[in-house]
Amino acid sequence: MRGALARDSKDSGYNSAMQIYLVGGAVRDRLLGLPVREQDWVVVGSTPDQMDALGYRRVGRDFPVYLHPETREEYALARTERKTGPGYRGFEVHAAPSVTLEEDLRRRDLTINAIAQTADGELIDPVGGQAHLQARLLHHVSDAFREDPVRILRVARFAARFYELGFRVAPATLDLMRGMAEGGDLTALVPERVWQETLSALEEPRPDVYVQVLRDCGALQVVFPEIDVLFGVPQPTRWHPEVDTGVHVLMALRVAAELAFSAEVRFAILVHDVGKGTTPKVELPRHVGHEQRSVALVVQMCRRLAVPNRFRDLALAVAGNHGLCHRALELRPDTLLRLLESLDAFRRSHRVTEFLDACEADARGRTGLESRPYAQRELVLAAWHAALAVNARAVAGSGEAELSGEALGGAIREARLAAVAAARERFSSAESDVQRDRQ
Repeated sequence: MRGALARDSKDSGYNSAMQIYLVGGAVRDRLLGLPVREQDWVVVGSTPDQMDALGYRRVGRDFPVYLHPETREEYALARTERKTGPGYRGFEVHAAPSVTLEEDLRRRDLTINAIAQTADGELIDPVGGQAHLQARLLHHVSDAFREDPVRILRVARFAARFYELGFRVAPATLDLMRGMAEGGDLTALVPERVWQETLSALEEPRPDVYVQVLRDCGALQVVFPEIDVLFGVPQPTRWHPEVDTGVHVLMALRVAAELAFSAEVRFAILVHDVGKGTTPKVELPRHVGHEQRSVALVVQMCRRLAVPNRFRDLALAVAGNHGLCHRALELRPDTLLRLLESLDAFRRSHRVTEFLDACEADARGRTGLESRPYAQRELVLAAWHAALAVNARAVAGSGEAELSGEALGGAIREARLAAVAAARERFSSAESDVQRDRQ
């Protein structure tokens, strides 16, 4: 095996025994012909003192990871790990010049992430990663996989990223993940890590696959029990030809990804119907009041996982109001205005478009309706733009005396209501013209 000399290293303090290799995702993605998102490097034959002398800055609290002084890319000393306790930090790390590249690669999660490359392009592949790339398999490196439950989430995330390329989780790996879930290993997961992996998965091309893989191995009922219980819960076929609530959520999530909606929108879709999992069986397939129950459950989920406020707030708005938005074509102007007010539409303009994105994905995430236009979006936008156009200063000076305080607030609302009513009338008239032309 030929080693690569330290790239861009300085002569002062350089250890001639040091060898640096490109590893992980950069090697994998190049072999797949994909753009490289970032480059990570492993350093063999060096020590922390030597890295410091070369100007590298340590950033890893638990692991010997450094930033290159110029490129700011991550360089990690070759290391081995031994499980000593539960959780993400329950490892004893051994990083020394004697640790070999092969030993470092064998501690990694998936074989496709355990390929290294020298500066002259030679590949070092001790665990068969190239063969699994060709076979499109996500396969664990060894039984040491079970030592870190976060790896279950990572496998599901990689499945979401590479599904469109034909990748699937290897049966042996899925069995291993299932055994970990059944054995209670997931109870050691730190909520912040669950959220980090889930957020990354939501941004992948097929976030629905992330959820499906977690369900296939039994992890979903531990990590997201509110979502897991949705599978098998029926809905009225009139509105949901796919019937199954869990299936609907996955379909809507896929639509959101296909339309390139934001991660905030995708999270809102993921949790928008969780209240249906608590509907009494005697009431099925109807779900009266599920919006309010969804809101309460979303609050609990976001608190448990430390979900950032911008995700939580949109999710709450969608959970509580998506049904109202779907009925927008039937709503009176005052109800339309109340919907806009509940979204804080006159202070947070982004909230309206994200809310409508989520509602459109929900409406189209149904069997046979994936390409159906969502006219409700155009009506709500028209009403919103009309209300936004109301000039508060003009309203204040429109009467015999200058308005202020509550009186001004009331007058502005009345002006907005009138604007929404006019927009509603224009929209209905335009829709009637379209229908007449089609006849």
